[in-house]
Amino acid sequence: MRTSLLVGVVLASVAAGGASAQVQGVNLNGPWICVANCLGGQGSSAFITQYGAQLNVINDAGQPSAGWVEYPGRIWIANAWQGAVYSPDGMTIQFDKGTIWQRPPVAPPARRRR
Repeated sequence: MRTSLLVGVVLASVAAGGASAQVQGVNLNGPWICVANCLGGQGSSAFITQYGAQLNVINDAGQPSAGWVEYPGRIWIANAWQGAVYSPDGMTIQFDKGTIWQRPPVAPPARRRR
């Protein structure tokens, strides 16, 4: 009886670990630029720090909030009281109320002089 209970607990913890790894999906860490329906004006900056499924978000108006990945492709931002979907490549976030954030363009590496 104890052995089967122990096996069940171990299997449940392994299954939960696998599920949490799947929830992460895309890396949303880093800077974002607001491109539509912005609180801080078009072109204002936002930032996300991601720890697994947990998010720390500073929106384009500079307001901090906690958030989390609800399931792959969808996040929830607590203080904004709204969700958002993110693109599979992690380059765009579209919030339920119409705000859209995109990753800022990455500058090409500088050419080396010889």
